[in-house]
Amino acid sequence: MKKIFLFSLMTFSSIVFAADKSQFVRPDHIPFPATNPYSASKAALGKMLFFDPRLSKNRNLTCASCHNPSFGWEDATVAAVGSQNTQLGRHSPTIINAAWGKEFFWDGRAKTLEEQAQGPIEAAVEMNISLEEVVERLSAVEGYRNLFSRVFGVSGINEQNIRKSIATFERTIVSGEAPFDRWVEGDESAISSNAKRGFELFNGKAQCVSCHTGWNFTDHKYHDIGINSDDDGRMLITGNPQDEKAFKTPSLRNITQRAPFMHDGSMETLREVIVHYVAGFNRRPSLSNKIQPLKLTEQEITDLEAFLMTLTGEDKAITLPLLPY
Repeated sequence: MKKIFLFSLMTFSSIVFAADKSQFVRPDHIPFPATNPYSASKAALGKMLFFDPRLSKNRNLTCASCHNPSFGWEDATVAAVGSQNTQLGRHSPTIINAAWGKEFFWDGRAKTLEEQAQGPIEAAVEMNISLEEVVERLSAVEGYRNLFSRVFGVSGINEQNIRKSIATFERTIVSGEAPFDRWVEGDESAISSNAKRGFELFNGKAQCVSCHTGWNFTDHKYHDIGINSDDDGRMLITGNPQDEKAFKTPSLRNITQRAPFMHDGSMETLREVIVHYVAGFNRRPSLSNKIQPLKLTEQEITDLEAFLMTLTGEDKAITLPLLPY
């Protein structure tokens, strides 16, 4: 009787664990909005614009300056660097898996990727140029005139089509299959036993999954996680005191490529991030009710870190586009 009970318990545990894994299955297609459908030529044009310094006032910055494919589509600095070599107030967020995003920037001030694409270009502290001037610059280039006509027909080069092209390219930036994905699909050898224990902690005792949900490991919401910072975050956009010091939950995909971490780049390692949730957060009135003190052992911290490391995919190398002249 005892053996039968143990077998039943193990079977039930396996079913629950499998259900947990099923929440993280990768999607089989990239969503593109009906207002800006995908085409290969539009994505190729957007890639050129993404890497073209002519989209900055002094021709010294590109979108890739802050969203570098070599650093998980971030920039590996504590805070982004903008126009005139000025340091900005926040770390560059990744554009990986942006096609599944709900709102954009750390504070969610852009409702679409098209709107997001315009923001840094026109921001005085970033690329510092109006889209109107960008249209003038690109219109002087025969190669761009031909490409825009091919993609957009008679509307050609205009502000809306620039935004659409960049956003289309950004939606194609998808994290590659990771060891974790192969494990979810049934390959038990794809990740270590430490990582499997870390996954259980992630979904259980550590409660990481309360914010880092789904295959892209984000709830697309805003939380104050207790980082010591003067930045009021989402509240600057909404004016709602409940949003004070709240920032969007980042995806955890390709996380090992994306140090430093947090909206202010204040943490250098994944272990430092985990320890923050154990004992390091600021207990203030705006702190999210999802943030509760954790009691994790050193082994549990190591296991969580091992799991997070399985989320980095095998991405294809990005080649630089040949820019029209």
